[in-house]
Amino acid sequence: MTPEALLGAGYAAALLIAALLLEWLSSHTHRRALRFRTAGFTYHSQLDAWVCPEGEHLWPTEFDDERRLVRYRARAHVCNRCVMKHRCTDSDQGREVVRPLDPWPHSEAGRFHRVLALMLVVLACLIGLVALVRNHAALEAALLCALLVAGVAEGRWLLRDLRRHPSGFPEPTRGTAFASPRASAPAIHSVGRASRASARRPGAARDAMDPVPP
Repeated sequence: MTPEALLGAGYAAALLIAALLLEWLSSHTHRRALRFRTAGFTYHSQLDAWVCPEGEHLWPTEFDDERRLVRYRARAHVCNRCVMKHRCTDSDQGREVVRPLDPWPHSEAGRFHRVLALMLVVLACLIGLVALVRNHAALEAALLCALLVAGVAEGRWLLRDLRRHPSGFPEPTRGTAFASPRASAPAIHSVGRASRASARRPGAARDAMDPVPP
């Protein structure tokens, strides 16, 4: 095996590994940031609500169509009387929690890092292809072809979620009652009331979650 083929294979393999590391680091940092912002809070998908460590519910108040986020907020008068307020929030409007609707990479930073990883994969494939064209021995061709197959598979995996977001991601269904922030405010509040009603049924943990008058 020629030094040129070994060098090309080494560069291609290093770029493929770097792309995987970049993707893992960016997604890991994102998950840690989400866990930090919602530490102690529990999301209940059936109610579409968060519950804080003190038992207060945070109901959906706004759907951010541009950022693809749902904003949840606790009742202001409850938060302002809470003994843990100084450790939770400095807002007098109640604690707010946001939840992204789209899968990773849903943010601008996530898509930026995903594109960088894809560029590394493309560069690795180009290096492997050039090395394959210049080296035709059986062992060299087998090694370089294996790297090319790995690069194509990695590129398809990285491109999967990037291609369907944001233009190809399915719109929220009617059941979620989400639309633009201006048009959907009454609908979002109606979802919160329905969730509160279900939470006040027999067997619910708390029955004091009455809606705040608008």
